[in-house]
Amino acid sequence: MLYDGYAIEKKGVRMKKNNYHLHFTLNGEEKSLEIEPGISALALIRDILDLKGTKEGCGIGECGACTIVVDGKAVNACLMFAVQLDGRSVLTVEGFGQGEELHPIQQSFIDHHAVQCGFCTPGILMSTRALLAENPEPKRAEIVKAIAGNLCRCTGYQSVIAGIEDAAERCRRSQKISKK
Repeated sequence: MLYDGYAIEKKGVRMKKNNYHLHFTLNGEEKSLEIEPGISALALIRDILDLKGTKEGCGIGECGACTIVVDGKAVNACLMFAVQLDGRSVLTVEGFGQGEELHPIQQSFIDHHAVQCGFCTPGILMSTRALLAENPEPKRAEIVKAIAGNLCRCTGYQSVIAGIEDAAERCRRSQKISKK
């Protein structure tokens, strides 16, 4: 229990909270803030930094709705402590496009009707981004494996896979994917 910046122990002893200074890059912008050490990366992104594109689905790393890209790798933000982001580069779905211009991955998803209710879409976009940064010419089996941790109840995945295949081609043409 928290009271005026202090943690209250069960026996009534008051102890000062041990905050952690966190410095990382989020969507290309340097962030520096004090956080409580026990919060998840998902709580930091959604609740503290107010970026609502990263969704909380299951909270146990099974659905992929909270997928973000950390140092080029797709990770479940619900399973990662916020302090683990220190010194790292983080990308969320909000960092995808340039102003009003959609990223080729986003446009491919629209063109292939790979978006239905939209709840899982940010996580699938992030998994796709990490896949194409690592492998710009993925085979269908590699695409299926890359999004295996992203659950979708609406699309049946065929339109998602077609969107990713098209996105790979668009990204190669426009060179919009980098290892960063």
